[in-house]
Amino acid sequence: MAGKLNPAEVKQHHADSPPSVVRLEIEKHFEPLTDKQKRYAHYISKAAFAGTRIVLRQLSPESEPIYDFILALHEASGGDWAALAEKAGISEQDLTYFLEYTAQFLGNSGNYKSFGDSKFIPRCGESVFKALAATSPKAEEFYKATNGAIHKDDDQALMHLGFPDQGHMTTYYPDSPDITKAEIDAISLWSEKKGLLPENNRLRKTKEGNFEILIASAVTQVPTEGGDLGKDTEFVIEDGPLEGKTVKLVYGDYTEEMKVIAEYMKKAAENADNEHQKEMHLAYAKSFESGSLLAFKDSQRAWIRDKGPMVECNIGFIETYRDPAGVRGEWEGFAAVVNLERTRAFGELVAAAPGLIPLLPWSQDFEKDKFLLPDFTSLEVLTFAGSGIPAGINIPNYDDIRQTEGFKNVSLGNVLGAKAPNEKIPFIAEADLEVYEKHRDAAFEVQVGLHELTGHGCGKLLQETSPGVFNFDKENPPISPLTGKPITSWYKPGQTWGSVFGGIAGSYEECRAELVAMQLSCEFPVLKIFGFGDGTVDIEGEAGDVLYVSYLSMARAGLNALATYDPIKRKWGQAHSQARFSILQAFLQAGDDFCKLNYKADDLSDLTITIDRSKILTTGRKAVEDYLQKIHIYKATADFEAASSFYAEMTTPEPEFWATRVRNVVIDQLQPRKVFVQANTTIDEATGKVTLKHYDASLAGMVESWADRKL
Repeated sequence: MAGKLNPAEVKQHHADSPPSVVRLEIEKHFEPLTDKQKRYAHYISKAAFAGTRIVLRQLSPESEPIYDFILALHEASGGDWAALAEKAGISEQDLTYFLEYTAQFLGNSGNYKSFGDSKFIPRCGESVFKALAATSPKAEEFYKATNGAIHKDDDQALMHLGFPDQGHMTTYYPDSPDITKAEIDAISLWSEKKGLLPENNRLRKTKEGNFEILIASAVTQVPTEGGDLGKDTEFVIEDGPLEGKTVKLVYGDYTEEMKVIAEYMKKAAENADNEHQKEMHLAYAKSFESGSLLAFKDSQRAWIRDKGPMVECNIGFIETYRDPAGVRGEWEGFAAVVNLERTRAFGELVAAAPGLIPLLPWSQDFEKDKFLLPDFTSLEVLTFAGSGIPAGINIPNYDDIRQTEGFKNVSLGNVLGAKAPNEKIPFIAEADLEVYEKHRDAAFEVQVGLHELTGHGCGKLLQETSPGVFNFDKENPPISPLTGKPITSWYKPGQTWGSVFGGIAGSYEECRAELVAMQLSCEFPVLKIFGFGDGTVDIEGEAGDVLYVSYLSMARAGLNALATYDPIKRKWGQAHSQARFSILQAFLQAGDDFCKLNYKADDLSDLTITIDRSKILTTGRKAVEDYLQKIHIYKATADFEAASSFYAEMTTPEPEFWATRVRNVVIDQLQPRKVFVQANTTIDEATGKVTLKHYDASLAGMVESWADRKL
């Protein structure tokens, strides 16, 4: 055990009361679609949610039985929770606490926060859960299967996701309590050399000390045509710390779910608007049936070529934030309708991007040979299945595709615009509240747009693509702006950005993208594209307001980020939070009174943060550029040693002030994170007509929406 939590620490892990339940509005965008497009969206939605149990199994052993327990109780209640509470003999308050926990559980697809990776526990005791379970034999069975883990809070380490040998929770390494980080890294290196992509697998260590790579697939044996490594399934490691150990490929992880998902993909293909969509979904089906990530990459190539669809989607093992090693993907999928009006602004931003990239603080040597103009759309989300819904997305995450074939960006409009009632705004000074409230949505949209398009979309990895073949002039290497000398490091054959930077890759890349957005938001012609100002520098006008609120929002986000930091383990629980805290530090280190923390109370209860608006284009921008240049060059040249040391310096809160005093007040002021009630679609197979059903933005509405999915 890492040690027990004290009462104050336990309180920090309580479920939000009340959680911020918001309905994801979609009806006015969905209804104008053609019947065929509605069917296309319906089948993608069904496929995405069919992976819900995958997400649960990727998180914790208790998540799936908790999910079944909640749905069994909903069934027993017949939708009348008050009657069920009376039958169970629990109070109205305890019922409310129970439903608050269920809403947060369903909104996060598990009992660990999707933003923060820390466990949350109910505010009502085990006796309440036992009493509710006793009302239904099915619910009681599922409750017993949780093995007491719902309320378990006696081990600090298990309250956070991370590596097993550090005592943390993860199910990316099932039935492997003694697997070490060093072994996980060694298997990653072996996979890299073999050319086996890791996103759709989990890793198990056997009792004999050998290893099994569990591949997500409908098939339970090697595919007839062979897998991504051919027909062999067992290998002996030939060198390194695990020399002599065997690695076995085991097909059929999540087999039942993958079968269902593949069938829905085929039905989506039947309702595609064009050949690119059809090709994409058939490649998805092949990947999910066979476990081939090479087939999945083909789906992403077809996805890039599907320009300007009315229904946009992506699905699979995408983001690698929750795997402590930073290489295995979490299941997610979305179906969304394009907002044509807002997409026009993003189209203008795409057209302007080739002229914006040269403004970044590095030479063309460290930039793509040609910026591949992506599709950039504003979407209204119908379905987003996974542990959480982002505000924007830039994918695919395969650098070989992004650098030579392209990528897509999406901004999720109804997520950006969703508002919780009576939302408080801590840490903003009274004098700034009016301008902050007026422009924060606009500032966030600009930030998301630049972050996804130019942030994730820019930059070149200097590589030896195959032995003796380089994507730069090896005889006259680029000059590093950090040293003034030729570069001495680059990516070797078989190495990828993720394999070199490992566990810090996700946070580091989010930081780089945020910094690109912070710098380019200082360009007033960019603000004009979004409808603010006339393109001329006017720090006091409306465009200046948006820029000011953008910097102020980032500083505030850096403060709020501390809620996801574990001071005991000195570990961040969320990639974006770690990044934003470091940017706040860059603002504070800029000097010249550019960014300041203000407080008089000893307990910091009156803490606010201020930005000197008049210095954004000078001191602020310079601080951003200097930070951005360092982390970009380190990434481009595969200089992990320098990058990890520098990034650790920028992202490690000083223990007494930041990790204790400031963090305490942040947690005290923390506002509940939104959980979204999403609509469902059903289809009349006889007529092919799709019906949309919305739900109340309430605790009961959240549970009902999930019960109707019957997963």
